[in-house]
Amino acid sequence: MPEVYYQHPDTWFGDCMPIHHDGAFYLFHQRDLRNPGPLPNCEPFGWALARTTDFVTYEDLGDVIIRGGDHDQDQFIFAGSVIRANDKFVAMYTGYNRDHFEAAGKPSQVLMIAESDDLVHWTKTDKAIVAPQPGYDADDWRDPWVIWDNERGEYLMILGARKAGPKTQATGSTVAFTSKDLENWEFQGDFWAPGLYTMHEMPDLFQEGDWWYHLVTEYSDKSKTVYRRSRSLQGPWEATPDDAFDARAYYAARSVSDGTHRYLVGWVPTRWDDDDTKGWQWGGTLVIHEIVVRTDGTLGTKVPDSVAAHLASRIVDAVPAFRLERRDGVTERVLAAQVPQTALVSTTLRVDPGTRVVNIRFGEDPVAQAGYQFALRPTEGRLEFDRFPNWPWGQFDNRDLDRPLAIDDGAEHTVALVFDGDIATLYIDDVALNTRFNTPAGSQLTIDVVDGGIDVGDVVITTIP
Repeated sequence: MPEVYYQHPDTWFGDCMPIHHDGAFYLFHQRDLRNPGPLPNCEPFGWALARTTDFVTYEDLGDVIIRGGDHDQDQFIFAGSVIRANDKFVAMYTGYNRDHFEAAGKPSQVLMIAESDDLVHWTKTDKAIVAPQPGYDADDWRDPWVIWDNERGEYLMILGARKAGPKTQATGSTVAFTSKDLENWEFQGDFWAPGLYTMHEMPDLFQEGDWWYHLVTEYSDKSKTVYRRSRSLQGPWEATPDDAFDARAYYAARSVSDGTHRYLVGWVPTRWDDDDTKGWQWGGTLVIHEIVVRTDGTLGTKVPDSVAAHLASRIVDAVPAFRLERRDGVTERVLAAQVPQTALVSTTLRVDPGTRVVNIRFGEDPVAQAGYQFALRPTEGRLEFDRFPNWPWGQFDNRDLDRPLAIDDGAEHTVALVFDGDIATLYIDDVALNTRFNTPAGSQLTIDVVDGGIDVGDVVITTIP
């Protein structure tokens, strides 16, 4: 089990519905028991709740919106959102019946409402049961997100949908409804329908500065959370050069703000049979990114300050600054013979222009010279993750475990590498890449450079108290 990232014992963390209230983050989420397997083959679930003020210590409040019976619309309680309105809290959620409704010709997914006075005790209602609209797939209609549109004086609800037709068609869209009272909703049609994905999941909307940001998680291209931005809620929604926050191993991210900082709450999936060569499963471990708004209005991420401070509680190793250079091959420096299972590695990096590769290697057996590595490929403008050596071929399924990254400018770049159990999260400046590694050969940490030169600042390895 992780020490800092959140995963309730004997469960796997699913989609999260966050809200900040009275100094705390309330993280409503789904808990998959993996019995007999992950979603869609798991036992039905409702919403569980964890409360935190710092993303380090979590209070378990158990199951708070209880799922219905096997013949009820809300056999499963899929994702939604929570909003405070009229001195109460309203949860708009997706009621999903896996076993009976689709076969009976009924929509398997509709939107439903529960209400609470304290975010912990909830009462389901029969208000605002919003069914799929004509022309949309009755079995892909979920994950509502509700905000107050101050300019128009009404509530705006967006949700993930797709048009009726073959599931392979890229008709995924975000659709919109408006309401004055959270009960009577008027359909407004497609909010964003780019024709890029087969389905939109976990949509999100927030405003920072002059920009509105629209988040969507897709599962037919790279299976990751992407964003678009606009000066207006009416669009158009433009892509940025890097339109993602992470890669394949970070899914269903939603945002939450405490009024000063905004955070992403997403989960790192697990592998089938904990095998590096196999595909990803639904659900896993909660990982928090803090959102960084750059001066040009694009978005990046960083380690939340409270998490970084907790991970920096105790120094376990330190290496003074050094330089590595070789123009016709590889040269390396061992940073630590062993790294704690939960740790933060902090340093800076300058990369000579034209340098081919910089590898940050970990979980390494120095005798077999085998482990894992984050590979920074400056001339390609890319960061990727893989095992090394990749022999026999196919030691790791690293499809879409990469990010755009340009660092061969001679400038100083910050590096923060978080280890927590079998999860590694690398931040280069404000670009993040999460991964999960299942069979480390050892525990050595090394950095190398191929066909170029690097200046590495003081390397400090710290851990929790």
